[in-house]
Amino acid sequence: MSQLIAVIDYGMGNLRSVAKAVEHVAGDADVRVSDDPALIAAADRVVFPGQGAARDCMAAIGQHHVRQAVADAAASKPFLGICMGLQVLMERSEENGGTELLGLFAGDVRRFDGTAIGDNGLPLKIPHMGWSQVRQVVAHALWQGIDDASRFYFVHSYRVVPEDVSVIAGTSDYGVRFTAVIARDNLFATQFHPEKSADVGLRLLENFVRWDP
Repeated sequence: MSQLIAVIDYGMGNLRSVAKAVEHVAGDADVRVSDDPALIAAADRVVFPGQGAARDCMAAIGQHHVRQAVADAAASKPFLGICMGLQVLMERSEENGGTELLGLFAGDVRRFDGTAIGDNGLPLKIPHMGWSQVRQVVAHALWQGIDDASRFYFVHSYRVVPEDVSVIAGTSDYGVRFTAVIARDNLFATQFHPEKSADVGLRLLENFVRWDP
């Protein structure tokens, strides 16, 4: 029987491109974009994408009634968070003067302060947008076949700062070294967009589809 992969739909994020990228590497798997908690609960693995403002994302998660489904999936099955799908796993964000998040990991989400200077002598632009190297901090099944310091595609103004540094699985640099990936047990979450990261992104998604944590 083919596996069921749920891409959580809470009204924010480039869901079509994420789903298409997963379908491309998932063989005969059934990939569904859905906000149905029952379908998410029945899925063999779950992808949690997102983009936009933290407060808007939290409001949308509530409106689509998927908060508990996200928490349950993150605790029980292979789970991949992407971009805002990483950030909202933390406790709070600096955005909008302070936004409470899902709190699945202890830590904050902080804005790049805009004071860092690039190689050209000019301040680095915010948001951080484009290709950056990701350093693999720990060995992980989702890094299989991906060279250390491979480039992935980022679009973000905020970065996660987890309290427990042991969950950091990858870092990148944009004026400051920041957490690009966290991993714990059955959960792996990236600040970058694997669906926009060409061959290395597809390889990471393929590894996720095959991952048996």
